Amino acid sequence: MFSKKPADSPHPSVGADPMAMNNHSNSTFSVIGSDVTIKGDISASADLHVDGTIEGDIACSSLVQGESSKISGSIEAETARLSGSVEGSINARELVILKTARIDGDVHYDALTIEQGAQVEGRFANRKPKQAQNQAKAPAGDAAGKDGTNPDGSEPKLSLAG
Repeated sequence: MFSKKPADSPHPSVGADPMAMNNHSNSTFSVIGSDVTIKGDISASADLHVDGTIEGDIACSSLVQGESSKISGSIEAETARLSGSVEGSINARELVILKTARIDGDVHYDALTIEQGAQVEGRFANRKPKQAQNQAKAPAGDAAGKDGTNPDGSEPKLSLAG
């Protein structure tokens, strides 16, 4: 019943497990379970899914936070999808804050989506000051806001999900 199969096919892509194929493309995914508490900073080149408790800073490529998760520390990620509790600053290129999220800290983003019902105590700031400065140098007529842009000429990046 649990015996080892004979040697696998010499071509691993034929009938291979999709998760195993991800390892061939250097793509990894790490999970911190709901029963795990980590005290210390986390740095990962992989995508990270957190269901447990983290007391420290997180730096990763992509972060997904579960509803029961609690993070006490700053978050630095290319993309983040938050649905638990965060006490600390967040810096992400693309950030999604779901309705179950409770955030206490400043939020820095390039693109932001907030689901109705999410709670955030802190300030929001766009991470692209150079782009805003370049657009602010545009002629006064372009930065007046008549075309739907912000007074500094940048386009709004906030969207609310229902």
